[in-house]
Amino acid sequence: MMIFRPYKHKVQYYETDTMKIVHHSNYVRWMEEARVDMLEQMEIGYDKMEKAGVLSPVLSVSCEYKAMTRFPETVEICARLAKYTGVRFEVEYEIRGADGELKTLCRSSHCFIDESGRPISLRRRFPDWDKVFSSCVQQSLV
Repeated sequence: MMIFRPYKHKVQYYETDTMKIVHHSNYVRWMEEARVDMLEQMEIGYDKMEKAGVLSPVLSVSCEYKAMTRFPETVEICARLAKYTGVRFEVEYEIRGADGELKTLCRSSHCFIDESGRPISLRRRFPDWDKVFSSCVQQSLV
């Protein structure tokens, strides 16, 4: 099982709203940043997938907001591969402030498709990648 290095994001001023807190839509962007980083740590980044003709669209996203995040905080995002079937995967995210305060719990689900939009199985087409994904599944956060 692989333990992923947390991803750090410094809150930008433009990410805040009129209440001076981070607008909720930005957490989805941060999830993507952390997921890209997680896949790169697995050595199967989106760039490598796309070169091989594999795309991975988002199927669903959910967030549970626990505490406000403000400019100019730096947050740490821990991403975990929570589920993997060969065709789909789910990632869970814990977003915490520098002091360790839990800010947000999130989840996203994705699938693998070819360039024509057809679902593909990594188990069949990319068995080496399948082994990496299978070995990285971790216990659920949420």
